[in-house]
Amino acid sequence: MLPIQKNYTKSFFALLSLPATAMGFALSIQIAALSWILKTKYDLDVEEIGIVWAAGPIAGIFGQVIIGVISDKVWFWGGRRRPFILIGGTIAALMLLALPNIGIISNSLGFTGILTVATSVALMLDLAINISFNPTRSIIADVTPEGKIRTGGYTWMQTVSGTFGVGAYLISVIWDNYVLINVGVVLVLLFSVVPSFFITEPKNLEGQQDADQKPVSLKESLLSILPLFGFLLFGVFGIINKLFLSNALDDFQNVAVYVSVGITFIIGAWLIAKSASKETNKGEFQKILLAHAFTWLGIQCMFVYFTPFISDVVVPNLNDGVMANNFSSFLTGKDIASFNADDAVGNIVALSFLFLNLVGALLPTIALGPLSQKIGRVKTHTLSIFLSAFGYLGLALFGSSETSIYLLISVVGIGWAATISLPFAIMSERVDQTKMGLYMGIFNLSVVLPQLMSSLGVGKILNESENAGTLFYICAMALGVSGVLWLFVKDTNSKASTISPSGGH
Repeated sequence: MLPIQKNYTKSFFALLSLPATAMGFALSIQIAALSWILKTKYDLDVEEIGIVWAAGPIAGIFGQVIIGVISDKVWFWGGRRRPFILIGGTIAALMLLALPNIGIISNSLGFTGILTVATSVALMLDLAINISFNPTRSIIADVTPEGKIRTGGYTWMQTVSGTFGVGAYLISVIWDNYVLINVGVVLVLLFSVVPSFFITEPKNLEGQQDADQKPVSLKESLLSILPLFGFLLFGVFGIINKLFLSNALDDFQNVAVYVSVGITFIIGAWLIAKSASKETNKGEFQKILLAHAFTWLGIQCMFVYFTPFISDVVVPNLNDGVMANNFSSFLTGKDIASFNADDAVGNIVALSFLFLNLVGALLPTIALGPLSQKIGRVKTHTLSIFLSAFGYLGLALFGSSETSIYLLISVVGIGWAATISLPFAIMSERVDQTKMGLYMGIFNLSVVLPQLMSSLGVGKILNESENAGTLFYICAMALGVSGVLWLFVKDTNSKASTISPSGGH
């Protein structure tokens, strides 16, 4: 064990943050570039783009729960988490390399369309990220003692990962998404591999023997995700319809969305009423899953369909130049006249998400942490989610101009900052600490199942709508519902001294 690890130095915490940063950077590339490439290079429509994005949640349903459980138990290549970080990081780098070459891969394999190859690449990329995400977070708990040192490790993780996330969008707007992808291939590989040579994992975890003696049954796991059954029902419908029946059930797709959301409301109301008489950790965990799911329904809709919105609604109506192009030209010296419509779309998307992630990186430390100490994590998170809902409502009403987009998506960033920092800290106090890998995986279902609905269900609704602001009305309603549901979540007695990141995919 190196002295920097024994003494828990800042350099060790920075090194420990790199694997999570690698996965976060890969996600930033996916958000910035995937929809842009599919829309501008291959001219896929909104619903087809949603199908490609659905690969990620499908991978997440299986990846994070299974890998979470396995990485709690195994030991090889000198570590418990290290093998999954190495494997996931390597595959993620290769899939990023494949991302701009989907057309070439499709032609070489003899496919007439690129949708199959694009979905396969996205599936492998997300599977790789899901292989690594839980281990990159769990390793911090493995190598640090409880208390100030451990929370310091998570704070460093949030700071380093958030800074590189902002850097990803900055690279995209200064140069372009292809440069971002090439940088990402190198960075993801290095940040996944290099730390493994310097971080020593403990072979025996505290409480591991007791945890092995009390395994969580399949029935217990299924009952834990009861509030997500509505989203799960639509996920099954969507996968069967899109991947096995070639859209044969499309006429029932919108009905399936509404029915699934209705089932979720009924189950949620029952759980809330049940918990009113008696507070239990299981009941609070389920309410957290319910509230967090609607947060991610809105957020994922933004990530998937923001690029088509900019391409179809905003760029055609810009008559006085593009600020994002001017910004890129100022930084690079590139002739402003050389930018085309596709460049404008990519630059506006990148600059928008730069603002979103800048707020996400700075706000947890300078505002959400201190506020959590005063009023508690749950109230802080609830307030942030409501503010984000108002930001989405503003985008629906006034999001046709470039200036309004940048201002309002910064407001949305308040909820994003809370989402990537507070829910895990809230959730972690309601579960068995010796099975954190498992519960991280279960908690991630409140992310991936709503993502699946947004990817496979919302695209058709948007295609059929004549209102340009429909996307953001959906986002606003989802975040508004989430905020209301968070009002029913009870905080523990502890106040947050620091904030641990939830990440999540």
